[in-house]
Amino acid sequence: MNLRRDVFQAIADPTRRAILLLLASQAMTAGAIAANFDTARPTVSKHLQILTECELLDQQQTGREIYYHLNIEKMKEIADFIEPFRKMWDDRFNHLEAIMKNYQSEK
Repeated sequence: MNLRRDVFQAIADPTRRAILLLLASQAMTAGAIAANFDTARPTVSKHLQILTECELLDQQQTGREIYYHLNIEKMKEIADFIEPFRKMWDDRFNHLEAIMKNYQSEK
């Protein structure tokens, strides 16, 4: 049975976010990724499976090795979704900063 995984549930896990950060600069094998964590290799493999099912990672086989790398298009979809919220908070903080400056100048 192939479960449809939610991308935001996938990135909610700190280990999976750490894997994404590792792969941001270069493709790596599962063993190389697992070497960066203090958990069992099958646990890291499960995280890789979830990230792959969510299409956040792509796999590329080179000889006997499978290299994992970021799916940039999927990461861009997440960034595009989050952008309006980032802008909203930036606007709110800018407004708060303006209020604080006015308050300080009145004193």
